Amino acid sequence: MSKFEIKDTFLLDGKPFQIISGAIHYFRVVPEYWQDRLEKLKNMGCNTVETYIPWNLTEPKKGEFNFEGICDFEKFLDTAQKLGLYAIVRPSPYICAEWELGGLPSWLLAIPGLEPRCKNEPYYQNVRDYYKVLLPRLVNHQIDKGGNIILMQIENEYGYYGKDMSYLQFLADLMREEGITLPFVTSDGPWGKMFIRGQLDGALPTGNFGSHARPLFANMKRMMKKTGNRGPLMCMEFWVGWFDAWGNKEHKTSKIKRNIKDLSYMLKKGNVNFYMFHGGTNFGFMNGSNYFAKLTPDVTSYDYDAPLSEDGKITEKYRVFQSIIKKYRDFEEIPLSTKITQKAYGVVKAEKSVRLFDILPQLAQAQSVEGSDLPCMEKAGQDYGYIIYETKAPAPSAGLKIENGQDRIIGYKNEEPRFTLFDKETANEQKLDLAAGDKLTLMVENLGRVNFADKIPYQRKGINGKVLADGNALSNWNYYCLNLDGSQLSKINWDASSRKDDTGVTGTDKALTPTFTRLTFDVEEACDTYLDFTGWGKGCIFLNGFNLGRFWEIGPQKRLYVPAPLLKIGKNELIIFETEGKTAESVEFFAEHKLS
Repeated sequence: MSKFEIKDTFLLDGKPFQIISGAIHYFRVVPEYWQDRLEKLKNMGCNTVETYIPWNLTEPKKGEFNFEGICDFEKFLDTAQKLGLYAIVRPSPYICAEWELGGLPSWLLAIPGLEPRCKNEPYYQNVRDYYKVLLPRLVNHQIDKGGNIILMQIENEYGYYGKDMSYLQFLADLMREEGITLPFVTSDGPWGKMFIRGQLDGALPTGNFGSHARPLFANMKRMMKKTGNRGPLMCMEFWVGWFDAWGNKEHKTSKIKRNIKDLSYMLKKGNVNFYMFHGGTNFGFMNGSNYFAKLTPDVTSYDYDAPLSEDGKITEKYRVFQSIIKKYRDFEEIPLSTKITQKAYGVVKAEKSVRLFDILPQLAQAQSVEGSDLPCMEKAGQDYGYIIYETKAPAPSAGLKIENGQDRIIGYKNEEPRFTLFDKETANEQKLDLAAGDKLTLMVENLGRVNFADKIPYQRKGINGKVLADGNALSNWNYYCLNLDGSQLSKINWDASSRKDDTGVTGTDKALTPTFTRLTFDVEEACDTYLDFTGWGKGCIFLNGFNLGRFWEIGPQKRLYVPAPLLKIGKNELIIFETEGKTAESVEFFAEHKLS
């Protein structure tokens, strides 16, 4: 058994140890590629891997836990240990990470009286329940128990959010009660109040920043002394790139000269964790959003301009960082054990399409609303995807106003699109002539709950209020939860197809919006590939039942990364759910990525 301590420096078995770490989020990488990414981390010169644990993937429903497949963090830690890598684990209930709701499960928002990330008994009780299951799985992975974890983090960037020290102490005490014996750390931006408010006695404060290491390390040292904390300097998140949001003009990249200067200084004076070393992918609906002046949902790719690209390729940045690290520690590169190739599978033609409204009752059970107050997703027991509200106008009206609608709403009159609202627009009254008996449908999309700052408690999606026609609240609503899981996808009736066949005949003359489209293609050799969605509007894509993520023609991302392990030898099935009525006759698989 080994021992890891924090004194004036980090000590491993009594000897000084410099942490040179890189972040890999196991939940953003298919498990078949964990070893490859970790080998490349080791070969860049890192001796440690850092990862979060997202609560919303680990406990997707209250009391239902998932530790299999992409959620098997124990296998990830074991793989790292076999390669001689130490680990930093950040298991906080909240992780940020540009991840849906910062890792908090959306079902928390349906619990009466619950307020996250502060002293609040309903929240505390759910954290206790979660940690009683989670933490025992980490105990034996601690370095003093024969594992490879050397540090654990309490919360995450709490100084940006609150100042309730009793909450941080609650988390620390709970972790100790459940068998965590390792040194604790906190991490915050090293600027004034944020850095001070996030500190807790007995935990080493670390900083998160992407540039100007010299003045920020000096500032950290000053503030640590002010609060009575001591220990080595560490940048827990060295932001060597950044993330993209839908609507950005181009893929964001860092200035490598600035990176070089800052990395060299940090290795000379302290310790570092590259955020990210390898970003990976926001599969499914798990991208987060930010909200400052407006809502900015993150794209499916989490490439982050990291040293290792989204698809695991070694970049120029990787080689530059490797050469710098070699000045501070000796290491030998090991052979890579995973063969990864890329292939262009070419054009795949669409076979069948079906309108959502033609099959909606088969996909999701209709629920009725008592009164005029509509339930948000969380009250309806839904986490991600879309929620659809339907009613019939009781009388003629000319204007429509929606209360508390988030994030994006498409309004239909008699199943024909009439308006699309995004973010703040959802509060604006819409001109919409309705006759008595007209069918009103509102499809609301959760674009990814905000993962940072003070809007986190207010992320209930869908409509959480009334819909008014000329000032009068509409009632007699039905709603459908369209989370698009495997069960719903299996219920699609492709015989209701509305796509033209070879004779030019269609199954229906109604508009093709929104639609499901099915495509199939054969694979003889499974390789990484990149699905180009040019010609399609907006939606999400499923490969053999796996949600590859969202697409949106506004970019900057133009192709979705498809890891080879998601393909099957033989026939493969794509299902595209498109919401804007912009569908093409095909998609195309390329051998290269295109992030902008």
